[in-house]
Amino acid sequence: MGVGAAALLVGVLAAPAQAGADRAGGEALGAELAGAAAAEGPGGAGAAGGGPDGYGRPGVGWALKETGESAKGSRFRGLAAVSRTTAWVAGSKGTVLRTVDGGRSWRDVSPPRAVAEGLELRDVEAFDSRRAVALSIGEGEASRVLRTDDGGATWAETFRNSDPRAFYDCLTFFDARHGLAMSDPVDGKFRILSTDDGGRSWRVLPDAGMPQALPGEAGFAASGQCLVAAGPRDVWLATGGGATARVLHSADRGLTWRVAESTLPAGDPARGVFALAFRDRTRGLAVGGDYRTGEASPQAAARSADGGRSWRQASTPPPAYRSGAAWYPYGAGTALAVGPTGTDVTADGGRSWRPLAAGSFDTVACAPDGGCWAAGEKGRVARLERG
Repeated sequence: MGVGAAALLVGVLAAPAQAGADRAGGEALGAELAGAAAAEGPGGAGAAGGGPDGYGRPGVGWALKETGESAKGSRFRGLAAVSRTTAWVAGSKGTVLRTVDGGRSWRDVSPPRAVAEGLELRDVEAFDSRRAVALSIGEGEASRVLRTDDGGATWAETFRNSDPRAFYDCLTFFDARHGLAMSDPVDGKFRILSTDDGGRSWRVLPDAGMPQALPGEAGFAASGQCLVAAGPRDVWLATGGGATARVLHSADRGLTWRVAESTLPAGDPARGVFALAFRDRTRGLAVGGDYRTGEASPQAAARSADGGRSWRQASTPPPAYRSGAAWYPYGAGTALAVGPTGTDVTADGGRSWRPLAAGSFDTVACAPDGGCWAAGEKGRVARLERG
């Protein structure tokens, strides 16, 4: 047997054992999260015996990973969790970072300055350690889509908005080929952009199946989670700024939409649904509130059990505005929500939330293997770990 064949055989034999170890680790972390969700009293930095780096309860919390961006003032609102070892973050000043070693080191894989300088990259979707698609936001030509196939060594601009009335907020993919991006309303309706080749080309979908937007209604480019997909065809869009905070659902990849009112704060440009997370095509979470510092957000979370057709207010919501949410893959009802004032956890599908950690994060994402990451202001990125 040649050296190459022997190495391949070793890899094949080791894969099931590694998968088993990953699952065991994920389930153990999930149990810790569920315990934190059931415990009374707040967690957070400064609590005795807190999680890694003090950002969590005893046993589980956020372990900060040095990115080298704190002094530069970078803010990462775009986050893609590929696995426990691999993650991408995207943010201000056209910055994109990638880790393949669990956050021990980060590589600056930003698009060339001539392409991305000044761009606000608010969303990034990654298929693996080499392929990713990033969205920049803004009016007119500031809204762009870029794609890399070589880990960020090179980038191609695959879409540049030419309509000064459009402002793209979020991006999502159903699989490695099919994806959507959404813009704030144009001519009274949210605009949807579609790709069927992994983000290499895009087209604007017809708006005949899109309901009329409310006066002042728009999306929030706060965490890359105002447009989310689950399964091969279902997608949800979160809104705010109007008289009610709404969630739109499409079961045909953006061609037709049904709208439902959420229970989250509304009636002001700073209020609404900032992030959605769907575990499957029926079970969903909505988080948000009022993003202004010092403003109360007493109803910052809601849940749906029918694919977004109706929403119920959390009986014990997070204590303040939250901008990002993610389901934990091990544990049917476990999820995380993050915002400027901390992280909260639920173990009952969003009915009740408990504080897990202090510290500011804008977005959170969990990979299928249980690798959960959070990112936010001052170049901060963290991974959820057991202490």
